[in-house]
Amino acid sequence: MSTATTTASTTRRPRTWWRRIQSFSVEDLFSTKRPPGPPRTIYVNQPLPPDYHDHRGRVKHEHIYNSNQVVTSKYTILTFLPRNLMEQFRRIANIFFLGLAILQFFPKFSPSHPALLFFPLAVNQSIVKVLSGGHANPNAVKSKSKTFVRGLIPRSRKGANSDSEFDYDASSGATACWKDTTWEDVRVGDFVKLRGDHPFPADILICATSDDENVAYVETKNLDGETNLKSRNALPALTDLRDANACSNATPFQVQCDRPENNMFRLNATVTVAGQRAPVDLQTMLLRGTILRNTDWVIGVVLFTGEDSKIIMNSGSTPSKRSRVEKEMNPQVLINLAILATLATICAIADSTLEKHYYPLGAPWLFADNQRDDNPSINGLITWAFALLTFQDIVPISLYLSIEVVRTLQSAFIYFDKDIWYEKTNQPTLARSWNLSDDLGQIQYIFSDKTGTLTQNSMVFRQCSVGGRAYTGDPDSSSDSDDDSSSIELKKQKISAYVASLPGSRQATSSNVVLPPKVKDTGYTFQDTILKMDIEAALTEDGAEDADPEKTAHARALYGFFSVLALCHTVVAATDKQTGAIEYRAQSPDESALVQAAADMGFVFLGRDRETLSMRTPSSEEPERYELLNILEFNSSRKRMSVVLKKLDGDDDRLFLLTKGADNVIFDRLKPGAEALKAETERHLSAFANEGLRTLTLAYKVISYPEYISWSERYHEASVSIDDREEKIDAVSEELEKDLRLLGATAIEDRLQDGVPETIADLKRAGIKIWVATGDKLETAIAIGRSTNLVAADSNIIIVRGGGSKPVGNQMADAMSRFFPEVTDMEIPRPGTPALDKVYPLSRVETGMSVVGENNGERPGGFILVVDGAALTQAFSSEASQKLLLRLGTLCEGVICCRVSPLQKALVVRLVKDNLKVMTLAIGDGANDVSMIQAADVGVGISGEEGLQAANSSDYAIGQFRFLKKLLLVHGHWSYARNGTLILNFFYKNVVPMGIKFWFQIYNGWSASFVFDYVYILFWNSLWTLLAVVGIGLFDRIVVLMDLPELYHYGREKYWFSMKDFYIYMFDGLYQVRFLVNLRRGWY
Repeated sequence: MSTATTTASTTRRPRTWWRRIQSFSVEDLFSTKRPPGPPRTIYVNQPLPPDYHDHRGRVKHEHIYNSNQVVTSKYTILTFLPRNLMEQFRRIANIFFLGLAILQFFPKFSPSHPALLFFPLAVNQSIVKVLSGGHANPNAVKSKSKTFVRGLIPRSRKGANSDSEFDYDASSGATACWKDTTWEDVRVGDFVKLRGDHPFPADILICATSDDENVAYVETKNLDGETNLKSRNALPALTDLRDANACSNATPFQVQCDRPENNMFRLNATVTVAGQRAPVDLQTMLLRGTILRNTDWVIGVVLFTGEDSKIIMNSGSTPSKRSRVEKEMNPQVLINLAILATLATICAIADSTLEKHYYPLGAPWLFADNQRDDNPSINGLITWAFALLTFQDIVPISLYLSIEVVRTLQSAFIYFDKDIWYEKTNQPTLARSWNLSDDLGQIQYIFSDKTGTLTQNSMVFRQCSVGGRAYTGDPDSSSDSDDDSSSIELKKQKISAYVASLPGSRQATSSNVVLPPKVKDTGYTFQDTILKMDIEAALTEDGAEDADPEKTAHARALYGFFSVLALCHTVVAATDKQTGAIEYRAQSPDESALVQAAADMGFVFLGRDRETLSMRTPSSEEPERYELLNILEFNSSRKRMSVVLKKLDGDDDRLFLLTKGADNVIFDRLKPGAEALKAETERHLSAFANEGLRTLTLAYKVISYPEYISWSERYHEASVSIDDREEKIDAVSEELEKDLRLLGATAIEDRLQDGVPETIADLKRAGIKIWVATGDKLETAIAIGRSTNLVAADSNIIIVRGGGSKPVGNQMADAMSRFFPEVTDMEIPRPGTPALDKVYPLSRVETGMSVVGENNGERPGGFILVVDGAALTQAFSSEASQKLLLRLGTLCEGVICCRVSPLQKALVVRLVKDNLKVMTLAIGDGANDVSMIQAADVGVGISGEEGLQAANSSDYAIGQFRFLKKLLLVHGHWSYARNGTLILNFFYKNVVPMGIKFWFQIYNGWSASFVFDYVYILFWNSLWTLLAVVGIGLFDRIVVLMDLPELYHYGREKYWFSMKDFYIYMFDGLYQVRFLVNLRRGWY
């Protein structure tokens, strides 16, 4: 047994060391990150417990938290020189050049002044340092030394610098005030006060805000890429801390927190005040990187700083990237060094042998060749060193200098290309990393963000289905409509003609129409003449004694449908003080588009005053007011949102539950009956989805007061629960959200950027696989995949979901067995037990219509894998699941990852990059894409509406996704072909004189002497051959691939630069040597 153990450990040890060598990276040596600490308890306004101190009275190490200083730049003043030198000496040739320069410092081997020997190497290194030294990474997580927050200090600490202090809200007897504090000086447990439109420096628990309801609105684009506002609430137990004096004299309390984690959607903590415990979740937190909007100020307590904040834990260190061509040059240089060492050894042995033979014969050139430092034995070593100098140009230093210049000029060609210059913002395509141009010609996988990268993050309400009738919008709807286009006032002739054509109808009068308030123009107005006529007709039916029951039912459906759009949301209605127009600011662009569409049809949401919602309808002269009792928030598991309302005006004291959500979720909770309406709405939903539109289903329910009171008590108990709070809230919400009445469905288009479908189609023709990583829900991701050509009409969709009863590994194994039975080169693991193998229902209703469509798996197109963030978490938990996910993804034409965090995006990139050893490119536009961009071989950032974080952290910054086509198919393709040809020709042109010099040794006693004058050798490398080869790297042109993207495969197959080509060029050079030597013999 012991012998077997020893043998196993012996065989594993080399593999472990080899893996360490393979995984070595320069950035790891300079990384300041440390593993997350243990769970923490923060004591506010009270001393630390005795067990927090050691025997010397110092705070124990585990209770000392990270400072708020974060370094995200690639270099600092201290690390620039050592890190840059380590990066440059990863090139084996630079180590060789340094060794030669040191050798020539000895007078015996120096052909020139010693001070000039380091000049070529110094020039080369200086150029590289200048090009790379200016690269910074100013993104959302960078420590801002000039940004200040208000830190709390006692008034007694005011000193000579008290002019920087202020106390806007303190009373005359206050004993504390606020003081401006730099970000890096913020510490855990500090009270901080931040003003509107400022980013948050740390993860902060909200105590109070300027809003009467203690609500704060934040912009989270740096976290999830969304530019829409999200609401956050203060912790009720701390809302009395509204000024500096209250914070200073607050009742001592404790905050118990879990250990820092990178999950952007979860935070578990509790606050204990006077023995009472209150739960803390993300709804009461302000995360670092988010920005305060529409709120004057907010006061909070710092919980996590620096490396422990969620955005930093989801970010990666700035990598030191090298191109594949440069990496492949190292083996070629090693081969040349081996040839050089072989030639030097041959010369040394031959020279020593000849000296030993001729010295006894009295050869005059060996006079006095018997000294300690001059004899046949030691002269062999000296000849070996001379031979290294004689044949050194087999590894030309001019090659590295030339390729740096060529790549820099290639970056200039990209900059001045007007075809990829975004004229709208006057934004050129900028090469921030000058040494990766040839990698652009070898890309095999593209990882793309969705929001802001493929889409404009601008939602447009396109179609809807109400009461079984589909309204597809007028074909000429545009943003150039008149100011009154949002009202339902129509031309009287059209109204009369339509209404008169209806049996039993009465003519409409203008008194039925109430012009709604003006809503700010968003660039698009939903218009549908038939829908407006139906609404107008519904107004005429209201209260009529001889009303048609069918028309009355449809009128109620219309009223309920647009009431849900106008009231079921968390939108903030802000009024422009200059124009008086209402502007909607929503947590998601979907909500904004829905509320805007309701306003276009005359159901105008006027705003929220505390817990009162106001809405103007087409028929009401005064706004209708509703009391907001509860908001049942949307999340990835519920896939729906609901509000509980009570109408305040009139005799109707009923309570209403208004719900909107995914169609399959809503249909499962409908009241039995109305099968015809369900089937027709289902048909409309399928038609909307086939057009690539994002769909939502709307429903409502009338609640009795006793039922609500009973439910409300259970909901409150669940909301204050510490353990499993989310699950308990979902379970209680489920009790109320049943027996719903269907109203209809909406269809929203997420506007694509110009040329996105065509670009993706051409990139797929080029053989590049595209993976999309987005924070959107699964249905939305599939819809965008269809509209961008990533998911073709005949594509088959494989869905893998996490968070359910069936393990993710089993889902992937089932997909492999069902769709790829021919794969036999890997063993498919099946974690879990057969009892858990529950089939996920993808159908919306019992009609069999599915999210993936009919005949999925049998369509002639390829496969698209759709996997959510929860599934990725499980898949990355084991190596076997990772391999299965990777194999399943590579068998598909494309992959869509939805509901993923920034860190998961980077993990997906590394999974493909490290295991398949392929060239990867990541493209995004927000701070949440920085980790993915840095993890890929080439990172591309879009300078878009979400700021410059991605662009500043990228290798290439572009203005639009469509520019990626020419960047890869033209500039990348040309750069790879040019640089590969340049390097091979450099080796070829230098092996020729090296071969002639070696042939000369046969006739020169193997003395390692030059056959040419040293000046000619210098001219050969610097003048006579240099410009010609550099010209190839700059101006050699091959076929343009804009119309022939299929030819891009030459780059992926290493057509212009490989070890095979290297050997061909080297042997060709040696053949030319033989020809030139014979030619010389003929001359003489």
